[in-house]
Amino acid sequence: MRIAVIAMGSRGDVQPYVALGKGLQQAGHTVRLLTHENYAAFVAAHGLDFWPMRGDVQAVVESPEMQALLDKGNFLAITVHTAKLAKEAALHWAEDGLAGCQDSDLILAGMGGMNAGISLAEKLGIPFVQAPVVPFTPTAAFPGALFPRSVGRLGGAANRISHHLMRQIMWQGFRGADNAARKQVLGLPPAPFWGPYRSPTLHNQPVLCGVSPSVISKPADWGVNAHMTGYWFVDAEDDWTPPPALADFLVAGPPPVAIGFGSMSNRNPAEMTRLIVDAVKKAGQRAVLLSGWQGLATAALPDSILMIESAPHAWLFPRMAATVHHGGAGTTAAGLRAGVPSLVVPFFGDQPFWGQRIADLGVGPAPIPRKRLTVDNLAQAIGRMTTDGEIQRRAEQLGASIRAEDGVARVVELLQ
Repeated sequence: MRIAVIAMGSRGDVQPYVALGKGLQQAGHTVRLLTHENYAAFVAAHGLDFWPMRGDVQAVVESPEMQALLDKGNFLAITVHTAKLAKEAALHWAEDGLAGCQDSDLILAGMGGMNAGISLAEKLGIPFVQAPVVPFTPTAAFPGALFPRSVGRLGGAANRISHHLMRQIMWQGFRGADNAARKQVLGLPPAPFWGPYRSPTLHNQPVLCGVSPSVISKPADWGVNAHMTGYWFVDAEDDWTPPPALADFLVAGPPPVAIGFGSMSNRNPAEMTRLIVDAVKKAGQRAVLLSGWQGLATAALPDSILMIESAPHAWLFPRMAATVHHGGAGTTAAGLRAGVPSLVVPFFGDQPFWGQRIADLGVGPAPIPRKRLTVDNLAQAIGRMTTDGEIQRRAEQLGASIRAEDGVARVVELLQ
């Protein structure tokens, strides 16, 4: 089968679909990965056919406008801003996607590529498979990932409504852009006002949620076509070796704490770096700081703290005493699989959802929203993760359960 996989967003958003593409290709399928131009080398390094979709998400995230919105953490405002940017992007993605999906038998995408993917599938007359890494199928079991856990106190009906509201938040801001692409590029009628969620391209197709059933059990009210497959991991390359500074730092003392916020930038990275350094000192721990996309600033650091730009999470996290991160779905999955305690410092979107899930599972402290982060509460959380034997035990057990799963193999099985 010829499968087109559409993956849009940050590297953390794209990486699970690289894992899926590799697994599907190894099973005998022909796979093409459609993603942003700046990931060409990353995709090619994993032996997949790359097709460029115009745009550079890192440049958007690091723009002054987005920096100001991220600083406020208002997801609706962020959605409105990105919807404006999407008007031109949607036309490009429809053109690029139409060329890249020609001769495909099936299109698969997560939330970032869902609207474009459904429209392309309708144009080409082929099936579309939903493959989000966040629960996106409505359920009464828990609230939608954009809503606080307190919604659940109102009962199952409120939970289910919150999922439908989340779908509308994800759709309505981009409806104009997507419909323009459908009309001007694809020659299709507008999608329904309430979204393309009943498109005929979805009929009788599986819904593949790339989350471990050890982290979230499949809700009892999901249909037989919806699956909690397990995570989709790209492991560290066999030939990857740490830079000398990192290798030397790791053997120079006890396991450190990994701290970084991935694609989340800070308007004042120097201030955030000072806060983290002071907290690590107060907790009496060692740390590896991951600077990411302008999230942290280069600074004079004590010998107990090392800063690097990045390292494969599959390699780094198992060597850590604990992790502190923004709560992106991929980073959360990597931290949990490593079997070490985690603390989430959420910025926006589904990040608070994952932070609270970590706390509910007993494998880390309650999340600390970025605006409420202080030296004292970060130091206290680091101290708890590195000394609380019960949290460490539960994290080890959960990590072992996740490592025993094979989410990619499960997807391959379901698509046969």
